[in-house]
Amino acid sequence: MAGGLPTVAEDGLRKRTVNGQASKVVAPSEEGKKTDQKLDQHLEYEFGGPWGVVAIMTGFPILMYYLWICLVFYDGQLVFPKSSSDFVPFLGRMWDHIRVDASPNLYAWKVYSGLIGYQLLLAWVVPGYMQEGLPVPSLNYKTLMYKCNALGCIYITWITAFLLHYTGLFRLTEVIDNFGHLMSVAMIVGFGVSFGMYFLTVATGNEIRMSGNFIYDVFMGACLNPRLGPIDMKMWLEVRIPWVIVFFMSVSGACKQYDELGYVTPNMAFMCLATWLYLNACGKGEECIPQTWDMFHEKWGFLVIFWNFAGVPFSYIYSVVYMATHDPAKYRFSTLTYVLLYSTLLTAYYIWDTAMSQKSRFKMQSQGITTFRKTFPQLPWGHVENPRFIQTAHGNRLLVDGWWRYSRKPNYVADWTMSLTWGLVIGTCSPIPYFYSVFFIAVLIHRCGRDFERCAVKYGKDWERYCSIVKYKFVPGVY
Repeated sequence: MAGGLPTVAEDGLRKRTVNGQASKVVAPSEEGKKTDQKLDQHLEYEFGGPWGVVAIMTGFPILMYYLWICLVFYDGQLVFPKSSSDFVPFLGRMWDHIRVDASPNLYAWKVYSGLIGYQLLLAWVVPGYMQEGLPVPSLNYKTLMYKCNALGCIYITWITAFLLHYTGLFRLTEVIDNFGHLMSVAMIVGFGVSFGMYFLTVATGNEIRMSGNFIYDVFMGACLNPRLGPIDMKMWLEVRIPWVIVFFMSVSGACKQYDELGYVTPNMAFMCLATWLYLNACGKGEECIPQTWDMFHEKWGFLVIFWNFAGVPFSYIYSVVYMATHDPAKYRFSTLTYVLLYSTLLTAYYIWDTAMSQKSRFKMQSQGITTFRKTFPQLPWGHVENPRFIQTAHGNRLLVDGWWRYSRKPNYVADWTMSLTWGLVIGTCSPIPYFYSVFFIAVLIHRCGRDFERCAVKYGKDWERYCSIVKYKFVPGVY
């Protein structure tokens, strides 16, 4: 016992073998199964219901175009019609930029579809670590196996990109130069896959947790665990497309600076480091993803599909687009500022990485998995020995140790801090690169609300007990 709470070693569960290790199946109580059955149904509309999701599905692509136009063609400043009489001409100017500078041309289709095809091929053929996911209520608590080979695929992609760039077959500078065209293609793919998956899922009878409203169900998704051979499409898309593009967009910006200036600014180097840390973390800790709510509960709809195909790679990276098209003198900092900026990034990354690792490995421990995959970099305190937790009546365990004793979402706090540095890297030159952090905090707060409400229903009095121990939602001592 530690602090009046049981440790992970004090619970006897049925064993089986996964990856040569003794594995335990955490089956909920009968009361827990009834709660899971309730939560696995459509209970209420989210995101404002059908009209709200229509607004998101139409408004967000328009916003992405608008911010990109302001960033590239209006010196990074937000522009508006000068008067009511200028409204129609203003829209005409906006449309001309989209029509000419963001047309979904053949070149963009070749590059974007080539990336998708290559990442699917690598995901299929590259050997990987097999990780067991959490028991899925809708599958009668069956656990699915996930092939985790993202890290190998990422490094093969890096080598491929280097060879293409070095030989001149595909210069990486072309990526940032064709940002608008690639963004349009990504949007079309996002919409196409979202609607296509909805119709395919309904046609095959694999839909789950449906509301009955067509557009809302397209937005939230119809399928939970889409698979293409050995590839879990939901996990594949979360890692392989958005963060690969984000990283190579940064590398493209750095290559462009080097070609034009003969050097890479510390600001652009910062973004290369920041995006590498994120991409590498997704690959090196891929076996932790099957333990997350995204895999366990979130369906594969427009909310996830469009965001990963288009939203993340083309709205999180505005600082790189700005730096690639503007004089470095506009965003040059003092040495002390650079030290503070890099230190903030690395500190936030450390907390985020180890918090995610602690939580995921705790869930693995609950399944009896005690030997963990070793990939670079393994950071100190990524695993809590004999962690304290609350054993719920539902059957699950709630971690109250490591970073998770100080905050219910320490990973979100660190993740958001990193997003803020992606805007701070250009100082006050433009408000647009701060879109990522502003939008992200809104998403995190909304997601926490959804998560906490679900946990309150699922765990009842045990959730109240958990909240009395871990008092703060985000920042310890503040909120």
